[in-house]
Order: sequence, then C-alpha cells, then structure tokens
Amino acid sequence: MRTRSLGGRLALGLGLVAVLGAFVLLGLVALEYVVGSDEPLTAMQLAHEVADHVVAPLIILLGLVAVAGAMVIRSGLRPLTQAAIDVDRAAQTAPRGVRIDHNALPAEAQPFAAAVNRLLARLDAAAEAQEAFAADAAHELKTPLTILSLELEKLPGEVAKGLKDDVAALSRLVDQLLLLARLDAQSAAETPRESIDPKNIATDLISALAPIALKSSRNLAFEEVGGTTFLGRREAVTAALRNLVENALRATPEGGTVTVIAGPGPRLAVRDEGPGLSPERVAELSKRGVRADHASPSGAGLGLAIVARIMTAHGGALSADAQRRELTLDFNTREGIRQ
Repeated sequence: MRTRSLGGRLALGLGLVAVLGAFVLLGLVALEYVVGSDEPLTAMQLAHEVADHVVAPLIILLGLVAVAGAMVIRSGLRPLTQAAIDVDRAAQTAPRGVRIDHNALPAEAQPFAAAVNRLLARLDAAAEAQEAFAADAAHELKTPLTILSLELEKLPGEVAKGLKDDVAALSRLVDQLLLLARLDAQSAAETPRESIDPKNIATDLISALAPIALKSSRNLAFEEVGGTTFLGRREAVTAALRNLVENALRATPEGGTVTVIAGPGPRLAVRDEGPGLSPERVAELSKRGVRADHASPSGAGLGLAIVARIMTAHGGALSADAQRRELTLDFNTREGIRQ
C-alpha cells in the first residue's frame, strides 16, 4: 500500500479546497453577469468578461496561495523532521536515556512524542534489567566455578584432570551464555560504540592465548595488512575473534600455525592449517547447537553462533574462504563504518 506523506496530504487537501473555491467563485461571478446585467450577454461576451476579470486574477491568486501553502507546510513539519534526525543520530552515538524533546514539537504531535518516550523508557529499563541479570549470574556462577577449579588443583591423578577439564568447559559455557545475554541487552537499547583498532585487538588476544597454544603444541602468528579502525564494542569483537582462534587451534594439527590477520580495512581474519570451511558449512555451524567435527565434545555448539550474533549486532558479516582456510570478520558495513 502506497503511503502518502503528511505534507502531501496537506497539500492535496489545500489544493482541493482552492479548486473547489475557484469553481464556486466562477459560478457566482457568471451568475452575477447573467442575472445582474442590464442587457443580456451572449456566451462569447460572458466568456470574455469572466476570462478578463475573474480567471486571470484567480490564477495569480491560486499561484500565490500554492507557494505560501508549501512554505507554511514545510515550516510546520520542520520540527518533526528535526526530531527524527536527532533521534536517529542519538541512536548511533548517544548512551541510553535518549528522549524526544516534545516541547519543540507542535501541540498535535506532542502526545505521539510522549508515547515514543514512554516506549524508549521501557526499552532502557528492560535492557538494564537484563544486564543486571547477566552481571548477577556471572557473579553467582563464576565464583563457585573458580573455587571448584582451585580445589581440584590440589587433587592428583587423571580423575582430577578430567574434572578440571569439565569445570573449564562449564566455565566457558557460562561465559558464552552471559555474552549472549549482554548482546541481547545492548541490542534492546543501543549503547555507545568506541573506536577499535583491529591490530590492537589481534595482538592483545594473541598474547592472552599464547600459553594455551604452546601447551597444545601449536603456534600463533600475526599479520598486518592495512587494517583500519571501525566503530564497535570491544568486548564483543574480542569474543568473536577469540572464538575463531580457539576453533582454529583445535582444527590445526600439532606443530601447525594459526595466523591472526588485521585488515585489509576494517577486517579481522584467522587462518589455520586445518581442512578449511566452506561458506555453506559456516552458515550451518552458525546455527545454535551445531558443532564442527573438531569441536570439543563437551561444548554446546555456541561458538560460531555467537560470532554470527556479534557480527549481526555490528552490521557486519562472517565469511569463509575454504581454499585459503580463513574465516573473516568484516566490519566494512553501514554500522561498522570506517573513521
């Protein structure tokens, strides 16, 4: 269904009123010439009189009314247009608590603005409640898991090692679930984004995962190929890259190398020495609960699903190149803009 703008509706209404008024005026003038004239006028004489003394002035008047009407309509709608621009800009850059200044709007639009502000307040409250839940859950779940892991360190033997691996897997699952909760909260109410340098993200993560790589007899490397900054949430981007690197370490045979690449542009990529993944396989693995062949059997299949969710929240894309054995996080989109 075609939607006509408010300005178009007003212009059409004013135009119909002006045309109707013009026809009524022409009819009254013609009647005055016919009835009020001392001598009857012929049709040609009547047409000539009406054209000279009515139609020409009326065309000029209607033209002036049209121009003045367009200016009045544009001026009246300007506060609505500016309010939409302000809200859209605030949604991209401002923290929570954004509200429409309804005092700057026409009286007819103020109830609508007040309703939108109430909706924004409910979204903020829902997001804050979800983030509070995630924080509380993190504290309640992570603390006993950490204590349990420390206690297991005191136990010798293979049984203790298996238990420690299970606790580590459970801790990892808790981290993933809490990250999903935070992503949902950030999507419900837009939070400000920061400038992210892909080189810094990559090097910091390599430093953090280097002990794990060495313990598993794998190597980590870094390449800089012209990475540029983009806007995003650092914690979420780091989590996405960490998932890819950890998957690559499991897919790469012992003695192999996993390479983290910054660039070109606002991109981060991970290259491994495993069998590689096709774009179709990556799309399948991005569904929750689906695990790759090299995935940990104790996992929940949330790794690439979380990566895909993070990229969607950033307006980006997760892509795969099976021949190069690379997975790429591409932030070169409308939201993940370059600076």
